[in-house]
Amino acid sequence: MPSDRQAVIYQNNLSLFQQAGVGYQSWQHEPILDYETDAKLAETLGWTAAPTKSLFLKVKGGGHSLLLTHKDSRLDSKQVKQALGKRVSVCSHEEMVAVIGCAPGAVCPFGLDEAIVLLVDPVLYRHPELMYTPGEPEYTFAFASADLDTLLATLPNPVIRLLR
Repeated sequence: MPSDRQAVIYQNNLSLFQQAGVGYQSWQHEPILDYETDAKLAETLGWTAAPTKSLFLKVKGGGHSLLLTHKDSRLDSKQVKQALGKRVSVCSHEEMVAVIGCAPGAVCPFGLDEAIVLLVDPVLYRHPELMYTPGEPEYTFAFASADLDTLLATLPNPVIRLLR
């Protein structure tokens, strides 16, 4: 059952799309807790958008960052260190839930505390559409990748676009 905090994250994402004037699709479905369920739902629901991955990172010396990338991409620690000027490590599930309230596997790139730096992997722009899970594993949003910059511009977070 989703927490109140996760419900707020979901509602904040709905508001973000409306505020930015960005079209989107949304689905409610069984919780996606593994790759098998994800693949099954993608086939059943006819998803064509590229799945994103949001890695919640702990910045050495304090603070947090979130890397938004494609589901098949891996963390390039050297590139992230170059972008932030500090080393990072992937947060534990417990710390992530405590800081941002998202369920593991449903880390949301939008609606985070404004001190969290967003790192955006340019690989995302190679796909016509992107999809993500907004804090709860039983919901999915999809939108045109051409609208990613519009969404990011409405956020108070610092945004760093990584180089490829």
